[in-house]
This record gives sequence, C-alpha cells and structure tokens, in this order.
Amino acid sequence: MDLSDLLKMGASMIQNSSNESTSGISSDLITNALSSILGGNSENGEGGLDLSSIVSNLTNGDLGETVASWIGSGENAPIDSDKVTDLIGSDKVAEFADHLGIDLDTAKSELANVLPNLVDKATNEDESLASNLLEQVGGLDGLMDMAGKFFKS
Repeated sequence: MDLSDLLKMGASMIQNSSNESTSGISSDLITNALSSILGGNSENGEGGLDLSSIVSNLTNGDLGETVASWIGSGENAPIDSDKVTDLIGSDKVAEFADHLGIDLDTAKSELANVLPNLVDKATNEDESLASNLLEQVGGLDGLMDMAGKFFKS
C-alpha cells in the first residue's frame, strides 16, 4: 500500500467517524491535511509517511509500548487523544485542525483514531520499513527498554 492509499484510507476513516463535524468534509481535503502533517506529497504519490519522526518522539513521552504495538504484529494499542500532541507535535495538530476547520479536540480525537491504523498498515506492508524504524531505537528490545524507562517511578 503506497502513501496515497494510506492517506485515502485515513481520510475515509475520519470522514466516516461518528463525529458530525468531520463527516461533511471532502476526502480530498482530509487526505491533503493528513499529507501535510504526516509527510509526503499525496498529489503525486512521492514521499512517505514520516514514521521516523513518530519513533523519534517516543523519547519525549510514555508512548513506546503503544507505538510498538502499531509497528509490530498483533492488535494496535489505542492512543489517548491528548497524547497525539506528544507524538506528532502540537503545531501539526493545530495545522491539521486549521486545514479542516475543526477544533483542536476534534483534531486530536480523529488523529488518535487514525494514527494506529496508518502506522500499522505502513509498517506491516513493508517489513524492511518496520525493521529500519526499530533499528533507530535499538531493535524491539531497545524499543521495549525505552518504554520500560518511562514506566519506572
């Protein structure tokens, strides 16, 4: 699945969510907003989902196990909507909200619903991508060690 397909899948999820404020937004507008904050260029299919910045942001919070579930096989752990800003940055959440004309809480909620599936699909379709991302943090053991540090008191 290429980036364009991933972004369209995410747009469809947002458009078909139970939130009335996003149901009337065109899928093209949502696709462009997702592309803008997650990397790549949806118009020509170039670029890619900027997963490395998501993985690098794990050092700033307690999201290691959550994102590891998205990258690995098995069920995707949910992310709290307030943690989305820790993962992709408050500026990108605000940009997404502005692009779609929705409030910040709605933007965080929609991104919390979509991100696990986008990262899961992006990494499970291309095992080398998942491997490269895990290598950045010292493999699955490194990711779990990083996550373990966050949970120590």
